[in-house]
Amino acid sequence: MTKRLVVAFLAVAVLSAAQGKQTFTGTVTDSECEKADHARMRMGDTDAECARACISFHGATYVLYDGERVYGLSDQRTAEKFAAQRVSVVGTLNAKTKSIDVESMSAAR
Repeated sequence: MTKRLVVAFLAVAVLSAAQGKQTFTGTVTDSECEKADHARMRMGDTDAECARACISFHGATYVLYDGERVYGLSDQRTAEKFAAQRVSVVGTLNAKTKSIDVESMSAAR
């Protein structure tokens, strides 16, 4: 019983630590073309124009696609400036909503 209790406390500690600030790197895109493939929608000459059009005309939101996962972004205003660009986002992941509470966003190096 004690061993199970220790394992449970360790699991809670690991999960709690994982909920802190992290850096995520990926491409800012929109929730209509969430894998940054704008060929299907092609609402403009560039991927950035397509993303902005999906936001304006289809009610989409800006998201971050890291090549495997898609995350919602709390800071839509800054995300708009980086539409279709590779960025680094510092923030806290909300695992339930699969979204990042954005602290900062900058062009990826």
